[in-house]
Amino acid sequence: MSSAYDVAAVGNAIVDVIAPADDAFLAAESLPKGSMSLIDDARAAGLYKVMAPGLESSGGSGANTVAGIASFGGKAAYIGKVADDQLGQVFTHDIRAIGVDFSTAPLVGGAATARCLVNVTPDGQRTMSTFLGASVNLSVGDLNAEMIKGGAVLYLEGYLFDAASGPQVFAKAATIARDAGRKISLTLSDGFVVGRHRAALMAFIESDVDILFANEDETKALMQTEDFDAAVAALRPHIEIAALTRSEKGSVVVTKSGAEAVPAAPVAQVLDTTGAGDQYAAGFLFGLARGKALRDCARLGGLAAAEVISHYGARPQVAYKDLAAKAGL
Repeated sequence: MSSAYDVAAVGNAIVDVIAPADDAFLAAESLPKGSMSLIDDARAAGLYKVMAPGLESSGGSGANTVAGIASFGGKAAYIGKVADDQLGQVFTHDIRAIGVDFSTAPLVGGAATARCLVNVTPDGQRTMSTFLGASVNLSVGDLNAEMIKGGAVLYLEGYLFDAASGPQVFAKAATIARDAGRKISLTLSDGFVVGRHRAALMAFIESDVDILFANEDETKALMQTEDFDAAVAALRPHIEIAALTRSEKGSVVVTKSGAEAVPAAPVAQVLDTTGAGDQYAAGFLFGLARGKALRDCARLGGLAAAEVISHYGARPQVAYKDLAAKAGL
């Protein structure tokens, strides 16, 4: 079946602020290392004032993934809510400038555009404090059915489950995609998201998800075990395809018939792990939409993840299309 887009994504539209930090700063600000914490507008303003100077760019997990799709030379659409303010205009300009189709109407007269304050320690770990702002106002009415029908794969961002309307948005988007004969993918986003919404996420996975993305910690949290191999075995009956990332150990592609480990792509130095999972998903989904074997999909994902962790920021600085060509993919 032909498609207008390789991927149509639904997620939290967020502007990222990424800055270096040390463990002492995290402790002083009571920020659990490696976590994603939800904060209010006042806390966001206060934390921003004490953070080191950083890089500001449009972001959000799903938006980062479609940016990666575009870098591979693919076509992508994005649905997410920003406010009618300066940061909302920045987000809109940035995502359209890279070739992603984005037309969600902005929120007028409500909360400001969401922002994620990311403190990156010297070991590359990112600690995120997120003010969800206007992004949580994404509603079923914002879903562009033609965009969703036009995507070979629908990509849903697990962070959306933190919004009151999140489960309804997921259900409606999945119904549109399924009725159009499209595949549905989900990223768990964060172990804390799994902790808050495990039962609902598990039910959605079993009823609607064809391709699941998760890292090692999220996988173990979902299957309620501290043993990764046991988690994989427990997950297999519930999924068609799962792509599970394990940092320097690479990834594991799981199907009902088995599991295959795929080594990580080499990287000279890890500077910032922000966006690694988002870009892995970009490579995997691009490969899947283009009919690649699952192992090659995982290799494309690993290639994209290796590039993004080699610099600050959650989006590619080198065209993935060129890196894939050099790797014979």
